[in-house]
Amino acid sequence: MVTGASSGIGAATARRLAADGYQVVCAARRADRVAALAEEIDGIPAVCDVTDAASVAALAELTGGRCELLVNNAGGALGLEPVAEADLEAWSAMYATNVIGAAAVTQALLPSLIVNQGQVVFITSVAADGPYEGGAGYCGAKAAERAMVGALRLELVDQPIRIAEISPGMVHTEEFSLTRFGGDQARADAVYKGVPDPLVADDIADCISWVAGRPKHVNIDRLTVRPRAQAAQHKVHRVS
Repeated sequence: MVTGASSGIGAATARRLAADGYQVVCAARRADRVAALAEEIDGIPAVCDVTDAASVAALAELTGGRCELLVNNAGGALGLEPVAEADLEAWSAMYATNVIGAAAVTQALLPSLIVNQGQVVFITSVAADGPYEGGAGYCGAKAAERAMVGALRLELVDQPIRIAEISPGMVHTEEFSLTRFGGDQARADAVYKGVPDPLVADDIADCISWVAGRPKHVNIDRLTVRPRAQAAQHKVHRVS
């Protein structure tokens, strides 16, 4: 099960896991995109809004109790304003998808994952490492998601299930920054301007595949992945 599978990291992950031999449930809100992706990889399309309880319940039903791997990828960033000017509705939306949505899907699939000795992989962000100007809402949501990952691992230590977190740095996808800036292509492009070889969605899909493929007694607690040009959240090499 991959949430947020309609584009970017989610779509790349669905393709990679299908190549690894999984039958993938491709879950996202955009019906046309998940249908096309599922047809491409012989998967199962699932129109799902992770913030809607009925939608999440239907998603769990779709697996028929056979879920072995859940990739909580749905989420994203909205806005880059300072706290004094922040759109608090956008903050609520980020928390609803990145935190509450991930928790809801995990709750719904947990019985199946435990029975199948499965794994949950959360896609967080290096934004969870610490704040940056304009990032309070997104950093806070991803930090909360990270806290949930850690708590869940402690709570389920006696159960046959693995809990992993993958924390990407700069990943250039077609929609992440565009969504963050409300469709402003120029602002979205400026995020990656001059950065030699930022990560792409396939890089993160490779990491998810590797984490999922470890033996069942091996748990990768957290994997931080950055492009070589990004030494830290505040230190990015750019060329003119």
